[in-house]
Amino acid sequence: MAHTELNVRERRRIEDMLNAKMSVGEIAADIGRHRSTVYREIKRNYYHDEEIPYLNGYYGLNAQDYATDRRARRRKLVRLDELRKAVITQLKEGWSPEQIAGRLKFEGQTIRVSHETIYAYVYGPDGQSRELARYLPNRRKKRRPHHSRKPRGLVFPPDRSIHERPDYVDGRETFGEWEGDLMIFERAQGKANVASLVERKTRFAVLFRNNDRSTTHLMNRLMSVMERVPQPARKSITFDRGIEFRNWRKLKPGIGTEAWFCDPQAPWQKGSVENLNKRARRYLPRDAPVAAFSDRDMKSICDRLNGTPRKCLGWRTPTEAFREELMKLR
Repeated sequence: MAHTELNVRERRRIEDMLNAKMSVGEIAADIGRHRSTVYREIKRNYYHDEEIPYLNGYYGLNAQDYATDRRARRRKLVRLDELRKAVITQLKEGWSPEQIAGRLKFEGQTIRVSHETIYAYVYGPDGQSRELARYLPNRRKKRRPHHSRKPRGLVFPPDRSIHERPDYVDGRETFGEWEGDLMIFERAQGKANVASLVERKTRFAVLFRNNDRSTTHLMNRLMSVMERVPQPARKSITFDRGIEFRNWRKLKPGIGTEAWFCDPQAPWQKGSVENLNKRARRYLPRDAPVAAFSDRDMKSICDRLNGTPRKCLGWRTPTEAFREELMKLR
């Protein structure tokens, strides 16, 4: 059955039954709604007055006004062409809804939009017709309800936070500290993707293709690729909190590599691999037929990236800098 929002008659009925001290379960049964719908309605539209607390309560007409206002805000991206175009442009650039909303506020724009409104638009009919969800960092087809989301604290525990990472890693003082990410391509290219890794001190890049995004496949492939590097040259890898990295615990026993994780929605905390991705997009645009790329093709792209002189390396190439560091390990 299609979802329909509560109407003013139902909201007035909820008000009357609350005043009669009836339970949420009884109210839900009376108006033919699920008890969670009624509970959420009361919590969302409860009126609070700090100065006159005895006025606190649920009022049907007020609740209807609140709901109408929320719908109007959700429609802001439908009504305002320039705002909608700006938001879509930034989504395609890889910005999260939080970053877009925050930037609008920072720039002092008179017309703003909240990140929740952007999410609602992305997962609404207009956003789905444009397939905007694929540009989101977490790239879900549908937005999970808040109550069904599982905390990621167990998947990415606090002791693996980037804030617990040793300070010398931040300063690029030691060799063998990497950053990792996943490059996603247009849906027409299927499930194939490219994992990107960069060594922080030398900017040496490694790219390899995956045939799907499952965490088991990705981590097994990553360990297979990184095993070719001497263990002292693969001390740690810093990732974002994408679900594709949730099998990170395999790294330590598998190849002796620690895993660290950025804060949610903070890609700048792994700026080296973000920069690598931008460089690699010259050869691997979003519409590239990545499934057809062989290992030799990927190596050719890496050779180009690693053979380009870098100012931050004193105009050495990443390959030269990487080899120098390997020589020190002998």
